[in-house]
Amino acid sequence: MGIEEDLARIAEQETALVFERFDLATAWDLGSRLRTLAQERQLGVAIDVRLHSMPAFYTALPGSTADNEAWVRRKRNLVLRFFQSSYAIGRKLALQDTTLEDKFGLSAADYAAHGGSFPIKVAGVGCIGAVTVSGLPQRDDHNLVVEVLAAMLGRDFATLTLG
Repeated sequence: MGIEEDLARIAEQETALVFERFDLATAWDLGSRLRTLAQERQLGVAIDVRLHSMPAFYTALPGSTADNEAWVRRKRNLVLRFFQSSYAIGRKLALQDTTLEDKFGLSAADYAAHGGSFPIKVAGVGCIGAVTVSGLPQRDDHNLVVEVLAAMLGRDFATLTLG
């Protein structure tokens, strides 16, 4: 897939993967499902579910490092600023051949336009938080999050995944 195709598919994901309701129990379920899937696949990732400034779930699996927590924070900051997935923003910047700092004045120390963080949206409300994975190549981080969100929301992952 090219950048334009990725952006079109990510827009579909962000439209389709919306909750009717979301609370701390849902956050825990989301994080737990991600953790179980990552353990089954032996993925060394960090997983974070946050409702804006409130942490709701965090785990670091064997193979992850302290750097993954920093990546989680930076990718999550981007989602909570723009209410879009970190991968979508990174793809848009690549298409425009620019950076977060050049386009928005955002420091790379605080923001990362790399895949793996996805907005948690509630119908009729909007973005209430972010779910983030770090430890894999950015496209794989993104797809892992989308896979679990699709399963939770009864959506067909095969039609939503990035190839």
